[in-house]
Amino acid sequence: MASANLVTRDIDKLAEPTGNVYESIVVISKRARQISIKMKEELNSKLAEFASKEDNLEEIFENREQIEISKYYERMPKPATLATEEFLENKVMFRNIDKSSKKEE
Repeated sequence: MASANLVTRDIDKLAEPTGNVYESIVVISKRARQISIKMKEELNSKLAEFASKEDNLEEIFENREQIEISKYYERMPKPATLATEEFLENKVMFRNIDKSSKKEE
């Protein structure tokens, strides 16, 4: 699991897989968006169990399980951190459509 702490990255290592640091950042950002969407869906599905039809103020403040689930997701590493780790460990599949279409011509 990736660390939730801030880590300084070597730009050359980021640029290595694609040959361009900007292309690498695009790949990482797209993967981070995928991770973020997945995490949000998981959180919403877990919190949906606690949803009630009636708004009772006492239930909202007393629901410890719901608070613990939210805190767990807050403590998790950010999607960009997870995506960067995956990218550097070569766990992200990507391709450049412009370069592959030029090769076919």
